[in-house]
Amino acid sequence: MTNKTARVVVGMSGGVDSSVAAYLMKEQGYDVIGIFMKNWHDETVTISDECPWLEDSYDAMIVAKKLMIPFQVIDFSKEYKKRIVDYMFGEYKVGRTPNPDILCNKEIKFDLFLKKALEFNADYIATGHYASVRKKGNVFELISGLDKKKDQSYFLCQLNQNQLSKIIFPLGNLNKAEVREIAKKNNLVTADKKDSQGLCFIGKVKLPIFLQQKLKKKSGKIILVPKSLSIYSSNKKINDLDELSNGYIYNENDGEVVGTHVGAHFYTIGQRKGISVGGTKDPLYVVALDTKKNIIYVGEGDNHPGLMRKVLSIKKSQFHNIDDASDITKVQGLKARIRYRQSLQSVQVKRKNSKYFFIFDEYQKSITSGQFVAVYKDDVLLASGVIS
Repeated sequence: MTNKTARVVVGMSGGVDSSVAAYLMKEQGYDVIGIFMKNWHDETVTISDECPWLEDSYDAMIVAKKLMIPFQVIDFSKEYKKRIVDYMFGEYKVGRTPNPDILCNKEIKFDLFLKKALEFNADYIATGHYASVRKKGNVFELISGLDKKKDQSYFLCQLNQNQLSKIIFPLGNLNKAEVREIAKKNNLVTADKKDSQGLCFIGKVKLPIFLQQKLKKKSGKIILVPKSLSIYSSNKKINDLDELSNGYIYNENDGEVVGTHVGAHFYTIGQRKGISVGGTKDPLYVVALDTKKNIIYVGEGDNHPGLMRKVLSIKKSQFHNIDDASDITKVQGLKARIRYRQSLQSVQVKRKNSKYFFIFDEYQKSITSGQFVAVYKDDVLLASGVIS
């Protein structure tokens, strides 16, 4: 099948990136259909006039009209609430910090949306992500975006071979300035539109306010712990990977009570804002959470040993290998990141019993359970997993 007859359904978000993706697909001779995904409009949790989906869908429709391609809005909000929002609340409730953007790509954009596109007899789907897909033998590789400041491969780290075989990322070899220039030259209404910030479904509502509408407030203690308490400051040599990945386990006797909070499940490791405790030379950071006892442990300074670890673990059941056949523990020269836009860090990956251990060359700050680690070999994203 040639490009002139192949059909591609483009996920159009109403932003400049997806607008240009649709334009490029049309220019390359594909039979293009534009789809806007309506993922969130629960008025019991957020305020409808602060949710930007109506404006975004209108912008997407205008671009589709300009490009003279069919356009449709599809409502995934029920599935989104079940697969993403409910999961997110459950994770925060037990003290983990989920990444809804990665889950949205895995569960909605490249699962439900892909299935819907196939109902339109699509050969491929396309989005405005800064990444690429490359076929090497029988394997579809996920490649980092050429624009390293915009590279979004991290958010795509849970995609599988079947999904990658059906995806086109037209912006993978472009930088942001080039994308905006293409939009301006073709008079696309989204050319100067600002990139969306924050979580993709709650509009302008701040995350703590969003969480407090579902998770109950519960007063608890804030305990300040000294820098001397750390698994790495111990004089004994520790070789146990489980112990190193868990870090120091704090208890109520490890420090002094310096304040109160409204619920441990509203906080995350490494958080600085919202602690509301003064009197220290350096700012306080959350170094540990105990949601069962409703205690948050804080340390002074962003170099507090409680924030630092060289080892993290992933349960085998939560480890995702993009190439099902390869064994990542046998690959040399690996690098990984534990958050979006973090520079890649040298790492070794070992498997022990039912866990994978990521052993970094350098200390990593604020490793957080529930978040994702993504591992690369050069520009190829090989695997990912949920941090235990």
